[in-house]
Amino acid sequence: MPQLTPPEMNQAGNNVPTRNVPSHSVPSHSVPSHSLPTRNVPSHNVIAIDGPAGSGKSTVARAVAAKLGMPYLDTGAMYRAVAFTAMRRGVDPDDAEVVARLAADMQLEVDERVLVDGVDATIEIRSPEVTRAVSVVAINPAVRKELVRRQREWADAKGSGVIEGRDIGTVVFPDAPVKVFMTASDEERAQRRTQEMLDMHYDEVAADIARRDHIDSTRPYAPLAVAPDAVLVDTTSSTVEEVVELVLQLATKAGLA
Repeated sequence: MPQLTPPEMNQAGNNVPTRNVPSHSVPSHSVPSHSLPTRNVPSHNVIAIDGPAGSGKSTVARAVAAKLGMPYLDTGAMYRAVAFTAMRRGVDPDDAEVVARLAADMQLEVDERVLVDGVDATIEIRSPEVTRAVSVVAINPAVRKELVRRQREWADAKGSGVIEGRDIGTVVFPDAPVKVFMTASDEERAQRRTQEMLDMHYDEVAADIARRDHIDSTRPYAPLAVAPDAVLVDTTSSTVEEVVELVLQLATKAGLA
């Protein structure tokens, strides 16, 4: 069964045992005052699912959305789309000003497929090259502000949704009625990613995950962190079905199912 930490036991309403998760793998703190502005208006019926790479958040978020008949948004695909656009146009991802303009100007549709300026980039945004570049793009404050704006517009248009990413419960929708932060052991996360990225070896994947974890958790703007009121779920030894059921229980408690 998924492992939870308080106060999630009462929210989930079950007897899943608690477990402390190492602080180096899952930072827990408030978003710094110099970070992106938070939202103080109702976030509709948003289920926010955050977590690092390989935690299982995408698989779980898709399944929960399907079970509840709610729209699903993968915000990570949006950052990948910006990195893809920069690389496609020969722009250095480190060139913050130019990349920010690309993020503001590009046409982007994220659904079952990812369309960038009319081009189907669903497969290309998952390439090793984009994976290596996306963390640089994701620390760009102007890019984050633009994509947060688009994410909020998406929720405004849909009225509800299951949204996954790294700062959904802390920055994008801090008032979401359901917040889940998923994690897993470093070894398990690397193993999962290796199975997804067949052109990369385990050691290379593990090193890339460690690098991304450090960048995401230490960036000054919207860092990867556990919201104080989020349910922290360790998926290391859990099945997808177990975690999905737990999120559905939380959604039921919040009146979303």
